Formats: sequence, structure tokens, C-alpha cells
Amino acid sequence: MTIRNLEFLLKPRSVALVGASTRPGSIGLITARNLLGGGFKGPVWPVNPKHPAIEGQTCYPSVADLPGVPDLGVVVTPPAVVPAVIAELGRIGTRAAVVITAGIRDRLKQEMLDAARPYNLRIQGPNCVGLMVPGLGLNASFSHQPPLAGGLAFLSQSGALITAIIDWARGHGVGFSDVVSLGDMADADFGDLLDYFAGDSKSRAILLYMESVTHAPKFLSAARRAARTKPVIVVKTGRSATGAKAALSHTGALAGADAAYEAAFRRAGVLRVRELDDLFSAAEILAHHPQVQGDRLAILTNGGGAGVLAADRLGELHGSLAVLSDAAKASLDRVLPPTWSHGNPVDIIGDADPERYVRALEILMDQGDADAILVMNCPTALSSSTVVAERVVETIERRKHEGRGTKPVITNWLGDEASRDARKLFAAKGIASFATPADAIDGFMQLVRYSRAQEELMRTPSSLAYDLGLKTEQANSIVSDVIAAQRSVLSEVEAKDLLAAYGIPVVPTEVARDPQEVGAKAARWIAEHGSCVVKILSDDIPHKSDIGGVRLGLERADEARQAAQDILSRAARLRPDARIKGFTVQPMIRRKNAHELIVGMSVDQTFGPLLMFGAGGTAVEVVHDTAHALPPLDVNLANDLMRQTRIWQLLQGYRDRPPADLARIAEVLVRFSYLVARHPDIREIDINPLLADDKGAIVLDARVKVEDTERSQRTAMAIRPYPAQWTKEIELASIGSLWLRPIRPEDEVLYADFFAHLTPQDQRLRFFTAAPDLSHRFLARLTQIDYAREMAFVAIAKETGALLGVSRFVADPDYTQGEYAVLVRSDLKGHGLGWQLMRHLIAYARSEELDQLHGSVLAGNTTMLEMCDKLGFSIGPEPGDPAVRRVVLNLR
Repeated sequence: MTIRNLEFLLKPRSVALVGASTRPGSIGLITARNLLGGGFKGPVWPVNPKHPAIEGQTCYPSVADLPGVPDLGVVVTPPAVVPAVIAELGRIGTRAAVVITAGIRDRLKQEMLDAARPYNLRIQGPNCVGLMVPGLGLNASFSHQPPLAGGLAFLSQSGALITAIIDWARGHGVGFSDVVSLGDMADADFGDLLDYFAGDSKSRAILLYMESVTHAPKFLSAARRAARTKPVIVVKTGRSATGAKAALSHTGALAGADAAYEAAFRRAGVLRVRELDDLFSAAEILAHHPQVQGDRLAILTNGGGAGVLAADRLGELHGSLAVLSDAAKASLDRVLPPTWSHGNPVDIIGDADPERYVRALEILMDQGDADAILVMNCPTALSSSTVVAERVVETIERRKHEGRGTKPVITNWLGDEASRDARKLFAAKGIASFATPADAIDGFMQLVRYSRAQEELMRTPSSLAYDLGLKTEQANSIVSDVIAAQRSVLSEVEAKDLLAAYGIPVVPTEVARDPQEVGAKAARWIAEHGSCVVKILSDDIPHKSDIGGVRLGLERADEARQAAQDILSRAARLRPDARIKGFTVQPMIRRKNAHELIVGMSVDQTFGPLLMFGAGGTAVEVVHDTAHALPPLDVNLANDLMRQTRIWQLLQGYRDRPPADLARIAEVLVRFSYLVARHPDIREIDINPLLADDKGAIVLDARVKVEDTERSQRTAMAIRPYPAQWTKEIELASIGSLWLRPIRPEDEVLYADFFAHLTPQDQRLRFFTAAPDLSHRFLARLTQIDYAREMAFVAIAKETGALLGVSRFVADPDYTQGEYAVLVRSDLKGHGLGWQLMRHLIAYARSEELDQLHGSVLAGNTTMLEMCDKLGFSIGPEPGDPAVRRVVLNLR
């Protein structure tokens, strides 16, 4: 399940409290008092056979005796009876329950879920503090005090933390739309609630306190959807690194305990913060200013020291002080005293009155080369901090009313008593306000981080030919042969052949059984390349350099033979247990300016395959310069992965060292992600080193571990990969050869020409407007889709590459039905292309086991209605709109 019946949990009209009590200090009594005294407008019915009344309210002996059907049941009974209570609630028609009771594990937990399932009854908990919806006056919890009403939805696995947060938030005037204690997440989890709050108009931002994720694909899909509609901010506690320590490869060891979560949050567009204070500072600013264009900040202050503190903190967090233009300085000279700072921070001196603030602020908004403005105030006896705040607010509101340009404004009114009224005013007017200079800068930089992440998510990737010449069957054969031989580690040659099948450049490598054969094979490589490399070949020695098992730059065949003999002797002494299969011999690749990189893959228990990129070589674990990402990757995501490392700066070139071929490295990462996505038997890969310079990139060494999925399933990929198998070629007599394939993010560039071939009438029939918004954001939403919850097929002319038509559906969060649409170029209507697109879409929806496709069609769109009728859709009126017809196709 996802959001089904969650409205009964979060918008109940009536509540039953099962297990209500009169015992002092009991959860049953505290919860009853909170429910009855919270201001909830609907009926609250206590249930307990031992009491005729609780807190002056009639108490009912059982659920069956209730005078009505409660939308929500709150359960605080002993653990053993919880399954029976859930079954009772389900039988009478209740569709949601908050199970506060702790101690429900294993068999009892399964009995509870089994009791709920026949009724689609949703469960929050068990082992939770409860649920609070301040706007409804609903306090179905045993919290010591209720939260203030506001615009933040807060979801937490920790119950104890919820009560502490409520206490903190009340003291800081922070309010909530909903506070949900998730507890053990037997049913409703982060994914479900994120899906719900993505469409909830009451919440301006979603805050998460997370310990773990229970269903990674669902969480990521829901988080991505929610983060595109409002800020999603998370504090994630750590987890054990025991699994990483046992890894065979550098990749597994370097993945760490938290790398997959970090990669998941980044991919979904969720802003991660480290401390609880950061959670609320980020929410404070993101709720009022969803994005900024950059990190340039102008600081306006009446206290030089406070301005310097803010500037120092900005520098520490790698933000930028906006540079004042000569025109801005000249304007400020005309309105400020001669002693003003003549730079940024703009110190308007301690005797500044409200009008001086206003004049300076106007100039910074009109002429300042800044992305945002921090207005600071130190209390003085010369001017009221409150009056200054009022004038700042008036200036912002007046400019908005007049349609003049404004920039995001954040405020920092220092002091306590003197600033209290000002902070209340800023809160009432939706202006972010912080108590200290550091807090204000931290909040601004959270906004910068979030804006950059959203921009990165929406960026159109550069085109990378999707006919990459991937030899999937060859790769399958290599992996299956190793598994059939009951081996788990590919030889170096097999590993390189596997990578080569996906178009990843590898150094040619041969196997030699003994030192004598090493000499013979070395002679060839020395003749062609001047020198060669000899390495030990053993499944038992993953890191060959650790025992001196690699010899470089060998320039004579006899030298290579002797090197092999020396390696054998060292292996016998240092690893007598190791089984030696022989040696590998390869040419010595000499590239003076090349960088040694590492590319790898390991399997995270929660998120599945996890990619790694960073600085490679023998000191990889000492340097520890790596970043991680979830597959699959496109070019943008590959570049983003590289940018997270320190070696990224070196790859761009420095001094006499030319830039590396970043496009080629990105292509290697994209191809590598396809390999990982398409071969679930692969469990670990190490490419170390990947040698990269201005001439390209080449694999010098690689190690691959596999395991038969029939014996042990690999944790599924958290992100659904591009469904290439739904690509097919068709021929239409009047149009020619076409590709029907799933849409890709880089298809955005095709839409300008596509819309140029649509008449205003056809655009109105599809979008219900003759002039849809063709901004990048709009087109990105059409092309950058989540294949886990929607699908779009495009018809592409094989000869010209032009976009000729599109069909799509967007599924509901329960993934049971989808709303469809189809659009064909106006000059190509009547040639059967729309039929082909619709049939392909219907076939895909059936393969996904959707129950239904439906759509809304204007009554005047007779062509579409006729096609729907022939495809088996039922056609009826759209409730509330006589100009629209609702069409429905049942797929089961």
C-alpha cells in the first residue's frame, strides 16, 4: 500500500480510543486527556470494559458497542490483544489506526497486519508516541504538550525525540501541520507519508528524523515526487559499518555505513542536515524562499562586528560575498554617512535609523549583484529594533505590490528581549529570521544547497548515443560461465572482458601459467610497447600489491620471467594458503600526466547496488577521496558524482597538466552503471586503477565478484532503470520507419520542434490551453520521469530523429490506475501513429498489472473519443464539467 486510506489517519472526523484508562500516569489516561482536551471537533469515543466513563466522557465496553464507525482507532491496549482489536475495528468499517502499544514483534506483528489486510486498514506504529494534527485539534498521543499549528509536517521514527522537538519548537514559535510518530513502521512508512504530504496543501515543508528505510524503491520514488513540490529535509542517524568491514573489495570497504543513504538523498533532491537545529533553520528559510540563483550574499548591518561574524561564517561554508558594483557604491555614498564600510558587508553604522535601512535595502535590491540579502540589526538606544523591522517588512511588501524586483531577504535581529517583537513580525509576514549571525548564514547556505540540488535534478543531460554497442549477451555468457564453474570471482582477464563488452576501454591482458610462459608473452608486449607488467593471478589475493604481486615497467623478457619467479616466492612466504593460478601479462601503459582513479560497485543491504568513484591507486583507502551514487546514471549524474570528490579539481587541469577527458570518464561511468543495472548476479566490482588523462580513460586492473541470483537474490536496485526492452521499430506507410521507445531526459531538446508542429487547437485539446508553458521546468517534468510510477512513449523518426508523437500515463501512488494522454504532431494525424502509441502504452500498463487507465477528453475532441471507443474504453460524463468526457479502460 501507499496513500490508500491515509486520509482517515490524517483527516479523521471521529476517533475511538481503545484501551482508555483512568489509572494515573498510564498512557491510556494521558492519551484520553489529550484527545478530549485538544479541541477536536468530532466525537471521541473511549473504549474499555472496566469503566463506564473516562474524563467525564461515556466509555464503551467494546468496539462493537460504539455508537458510530470511527474513522480512526487509537490503540493503547496490552500487546497480546492488539490483533483482535484491529480485526474488530476493521469489521465495523474503520480504515486507519494508530497503534501506540509497544512490544509488538515477530509473530504478533504479523497477526496484527493479517487482521488489518482484509479491510485495507492502515496502521501507524506500533511502538509510537502517536499522531498530532494541530489544525484539527487532534492530539492522539501521550505527548506532554501539544505542538503549535503551522506549516511543517514532521515525521519521526524516534518517539522520544518528538516530545523534545515539540518542546523546543513551542519555545521558538515553530508550528506544525502534522506530527507523525512512525515507530516500528509495520505498515505506514516514510514512503507512504511522503507520498501523502507531497499533495497536502497544509504543509509547506516536510521534515524527517530517520533511523532506517524499510522499502528503498518506494521511499526514493515518493521522496523524489515530494521534493519536486516542496522542501524535504532529513536528519539521518548513523548505522553499523560491520558489513562494510567484511567486504572483499576496496569499493565495499570505502562505501562506509552511510554512503548509500547520502547517495539516495542526493538523487531524490532531499536536503540532508546533520543536527536538529539545522533541520529547523533549513525549514525556516526553505518554507519562505524555495530557491536562489546562486551563493552571492549581500549583508546589510548596523554593527560592523556582527557583519564580520556573518562574513566569516559565509566563507567557512564556501559561500560568496556579493561584489558591490561601482554604481551601487555610488548610490550608497549618496544616502549613507561617509564612514559606511564602502564594501560588503554594508555597515550603515550604529546610529542608523529605519529610513537609512530602507534606503540601503532599496539600493541593494535594485543594483546589488547579490542572490539574497541578509539584513542584520544590533539593538541600540538610538533606534527601535521593532520599528526597523516594520520598515524592512513594509519595503519588501511595497516592492512586491508595485511589481518591482525583490531578492530573498533573511533577517538576523540580535539580542533577546529587544528583538522579540521583530521576530514575531517577521514570522507573521513569512520572512525567515534567525537568532545569530551563524544561524542566518547556515540557513542561507542550506537554501543554496537545496537550490543547487534542485537545479541539478532538473538539468537536461547532454546527449549520449543510446546505441552504445553494449554486448549484453557476451557479458551474460562470461558471468554465467563463472557461476556454472562454481566460482565467485572472475579472473582478471574475465573481468576485463566483461567491462569491454560494455564498451569500457581496458588494457589488453593475457594469462601465463608459469614464469616461462610469462617470458614468452612478455616479449610481445615489450616489442610493441617498450615494457610490460606482470601480476599474480589468484582468487585468494584480492589486493595483489599487498604481497608484492605486481611488477611494473619490465623491459626484457628474462626480467619478466625472473619477476614472476620472485612473485611466486613472495606469495609462498606471505600467503602459503593462496591458490595460485598463474600470472597476467599486459603492456605497460605510460601516461605522464594521467590520474589513477577508482570506479566500483558494492551492494547495500537497503538500497541495492551502489556505485563509487574517486582517487584510486594503492593508497586509495588512505586518501579516502571517494563519492557514491545509485545506478543508473546519465551524463549529468556521472558529472555530479565526479564533482563530489577532491580529485575533480585535479582532473580539470592545473599548471602544466592538461585537463583530463571528463566526457570520456563520464561515459565510462554511464556504461559502468548499465553493466551493474543489467546483471543482477554481479555483487562487487573494483576498477583500480582507471587511468585518465587528456587522451581518454583505460582500465588497468579490475576485480569482479558474482553470485547466482537463484541461490541468493541481490538487493533490488532502488531506482528503476530505463526500460530499454520496451523499444521497438515500426513502419507506417505514409510516415516511414519509426522508433517507439520510452522517453529519456535528453528528449527535452526535441520538444521545441514538436510544439512548432502543433496547432493551437491540438495544444488546447491536450493541455486544456492553447499556449502551454514551454519553460525548462515544464519540459523537464515531461521528460525526466520516474519509471516506477509513470511511463511515456515517444515516436521518433528513424531518419531525422524528430519527435512525432507521445503517449503517457501517470499512475496513482497506489499504482493501481493511471491517467493517460496522447499527442501526435498536427501534420501527421490520420496516419495511425496515435493508435500505435496508445496500443504500446496499453500493453505496457497491462504488463505492469495496472487495473485501469483513464483520461479526461474535451467533448469536442471527437477523434480521440472515437479511438477510445474502438480501443475498448467506456465513455461517460466528467462529474462537474459538461464540456469534458471521462474515458476508462479496465485492464483486468
